[in-house]
Amino acid sequence: MMSRLRYMFREMWASLSRNLTLSIAAVITSTVSLFIFGMVLIIQRSFDNQLQLWSGGVEMIVYVKNGTPPESVALIEKALTEQTQVVESVEYCDEACSTDVAKTLLAADPEGLKLLLPKIPSFFKVKPVEKDNSDLLQSMTTEFSGLPNVQDVRTPDEAVEQLSLLKSFFGTRILVFAVVMLFASALLIWNTIRTAMFARRREIEVMKLVGATNWFIRLPFMLEGLFQGVVGAALGGGALLFVNNNWTSGVKTFPAETGLKGFVVTDGYPYMVFIFMVAVGALVGVISSATAASRFLDV
Repeated sequence: MMSRLRYMFREMWASLSRNLTLSIAAVITSTVSLFIFGMVLIIQRSFDNQLQLWSGGVEMIVYVKNGTPPESVALIEKALTEQTQVVESVEYCDEACSTDVAKTLLAADPEGLKLLLPKIPSFFKVKPVEKDNSDLLQSMTTEFSGLPNVQDVRTPDEAVEQLSLLKSFFGTRILVFAVVMLFASALLIWNTIRTAMFARRREIEVMKLVGATNWFIRLPFMLEGLFQGVVGAALGGGALLFVNNNWTSGVKTFPAETGLKGFVVTDGYPYMVFIFMVAVGALVGVISSATAASRFLDV
């Protein structure tokens, strides 16, 4: 068993050395394509974090004063839900939930978060029946502001609207570009394996004459494709983590009024994306090399 493993790794390294230029090109293409793919996931998560309050058609946030007793909160909820002609749904976020939201929205502003937490309000997310009716939203804001223990009522400003548009506009387009680049990476790995097999066609003929199975011949080439895909994904993932950390550090210097303190990803999500990128790179490398090795085995 160990002799077979040594043989596969030795043959893989020999093939990589003989086609060094093509191998480097395949790794670079994998790095770039998977970096873009990972960036799409990180950017979409950043948009989700920044727009967390306004997801799901929410057009109004009713903030309830910190420390308001449950019975008073229930009265506010009743007043909101009774407006069946203008309010489609209401969702309550208590102070513990509000703390989690604040930690996301102020991920790049720990000092501001520290000041907010002792007096953080709970809130209701209000989804109106007609979200595009500005007059209706204005009348609802005025009416709900007068409810007892209501601290503030807010509707999405122009910045939120622009971020929502940017998310829908760029997200899909960049993802399509990343998939195209990923396909290019798979094609280049496929071509690298094809070239390697063609260069060693006489060795393959001799191996088949002495009884080597197709899988025995195929495995070193599949290992080569796996290596190219994984190395490219690891490099792209490392670059992604560096860029994400650099962006997070930069956002901390933004003025508070920009409203972009939540446009970062500071939890373990980037590392999950890194692992996912390596898995995708490995899958692309194995499938591409296996397809090429099967297609050009009879050289």
